[in-house]
Amino acid sequence: MAKKPLGKDKLGIQKVMRMPDYLGDAAGQFSLNAISGLVGQLTYFYTEKVGVAAGAIATALLIVKILDAFTDIIMGYIVDHTAPGKEKYRPWILRMVLPVAIMMVLMFTVPTNVSTPIQIVYMFITNFLFTAVIYTIICVPYQAIMVVRTNSQEERAKMGTWRAAAGYVSGMIIAVMIIPITNMLGGDQKAWIMFSAGLAVVSAILLFVTYKTSKEYAVEDGQEAVAAPEPEEESVPFGEALKNLFHNKYWVMALILAVCSNIFYGLSNSSGTYYCKWIYGDDNLVGILGGVGLIPTILGFIVTPILIKTLGVTKSLRVSFVIGIVGNVLRMINPYNFVYNAVLGCFSTFANIPMMCLLGTITAMSIDYNEYKYGKRMVGSSQAAASFGSKVGNGLGTSLIGWCLAIAAYDAAATVLTPAVKQAIFTFNIYAPLAMFVIMFIVAMKFDLEKKLPGIREELDKRKAQNK
Repeated sequence: MAKKPLGKDKLGIQKVMRMPDYLGDAAGQFSLNAISGLVGQLTYFYTEKVGVAAGAIATALLIVKILDAFTDIIMGYIVDHTAPGKEKYRPWILRMVLPVAIMMVLMFTVPTNVSTPIQIVYMFITNFLFTAVIYTIICVPYQAIMVVRTNSQEERAKMGTWRAAAGYVSGMIIAVMIIPITNMLGGDQKAWIMFSAGLAVVSAILLFVTYKTSKEYAVEDGQEAVAAPEPEEESVPFGEALKNLFHNKYWVMALILAVCSNIFYGLSNSSGTYYCKWIYGDDNLVGILGGVGLIPTILGFIVTPILIKTLGVTKSLRVSFVIGIVGNVLRMINPYNFVYNAVLGCFSTFANIPMMCLLGTITAMSIDYNEYKYGKRMVGSSQAAASFGSKVGNGLGTSLIGWCLAIAAYDAAATVLTPAVKQAIFTFNIYAPLAMFVIMFIVAMKFDLEKKLPGIREELDKRKAQNK
């Protein structure tokens, strides 16, 4: 039976995505967020289960992120310089299926019968391979697929929403279940290894699903191709590509938004565990907080498409950031009450959902601007913004926890909460997320590309017609 033809979006661009396309594409984000979610738990795992000092962990992770920062741009450059006639994006996802599963387990097999320096070296190497190599090789091509899969901004936004939903499921599985499940399995290092092994199998399978369902050009299955693959553009030298990207103010804004939103995400991965253990007195409460957090998450994914249709991409982000600011300011009034803070924490959770959904859309807009300003799209290099922001943001969020605890002379074996440790926990649970929402709101107020896009696309069409 022939499929019912899809219509056009509100800008007159042909739609090409069906529900299986969205689901298959979103499966990849589950695996990526499983990686970043586990990385976010490492500070807690290293301090509480392995016994390494928080300051040493934070420093090691920061060095990884500094090195990691360069791998995204390098990977984007490699993707953009794939030989003409070959697929640029999908093959990289397939190549990483097995490495993801292996490294997801090795992250938690830190040797315990060796000296601390050797443990730190092991942590450094496994973190570097996991985030700087494997995550990068998957993420940059995966983000680029959104740009080449459809030309419709509406479908890109919907892809972003489905990706964010799948990623959030992954993140919530880790945030809600990792402490209760590992405690149930014995609460030791072996328990964490068992949890990561199960997640590794699921993540590898879903990456393969994404590989099988992805396409590298806009085409509706069962119908005539409505948009052929983009013509091969001349490769841009590495130095010129970097210069162009950092002179594209919208790409820089997308980068800042990616970093800030992922600092928030990195903080939320494990900061709540310390809050529950030391402020509320029971680390198992993190499971309840995660369950409560499902409410604003579900609402966020329901409301975000409505916001986008009503307000557009940029205004939706501005509204959500205001909600995040208000929620964190109110938490400062009484940071000790569990119910009060659980409810207000929902504000922050809800506020970050639109950003999770729309980061890829914002970055795709900046790619259109690349073509308008420089005559080159530089898809792979441009999408490094999302990957770079995700990893560096997560790394900074995780490192911030370690630095705060180190400055406060945190002792995992202590029985009494010191004032310094209490303020450190408040810093990475309330003050830092508040700062991120303020910065993102300011950037969103400056981002005016959305209203310029129709004119930009009209100009690009004229140029292409003239060059024929």
